[in-house]
Amino acid sequence: MSGPVKLAVVYYSATGVVAEIANALVSEAEAAGAEVRLRRVAELAPDEAVDANPAWRANLEATRAVAEVTPDDLVWADAVIFGSPTRYGNVAAQLKQFIDSLGPQWQQGLLADKVYSGFTSTSTKHGGQESTLLALYNSVHHFGGILVSPGYTDGSKFVDGNPYGTSHVDGQGQFKVDGETRQAASVQARRVVNVARALRDGSA
Repeated sequence: MSGPVKLAVVYYSATGVVAEIANALVSEAEAAGAEVRLRRVAELAPDEAVDANPAWRANLEATRAVAEVTPDDLVWADAVIFGSPTRYGNVAAQLKQFIDSLGPQWQQGLLADKVYSGFTSTSTKHGGQESTLLALYNSVHHFGGILVSPGYTDGSKFVDGNPYGTSHVDGQGQFKVDGETRQAASVQARRVVNVARALRDGSA
């Protein structure tokens, strides 16, 4: 089959770290030849919670132009990369709410046989990066999806140390998305696109 791999990068971001990683993944996937849809999930938190954190409000305003995800974006895609900050070692409620809305597509088998992967960010070094991604991947198993994590498939993975997906420690905004995280995003995006292409074209 000809044509580019269709990739949806679907994320929730409060203060902008996950949004920045999402954009890095988009750039790398496009460089690998994919057609990409960048989509954010809807914010569910009340205004008083958002306004209590200036970075949260700033990110919400800065990303309003990014289209909100719909189930059709996943049906369209050959591959999906989900992103979420950790919430008590789990996926943020905003992303989980969207995933929970996909029952009709799941029942029709429209989410099966696609490539899925994930990325995350935490405030602290051991703040739940692996557990958040593993919790996210439970849904992939129920979809009948094909989980493609980066693994230790590139030497740089022995530097960032997370075979489950791209992750970043932001230290409550002290540590900006750096070259190490961007390299992890590059490895993950290219692996997802390449595996999805191989599966689609029957060369895997």
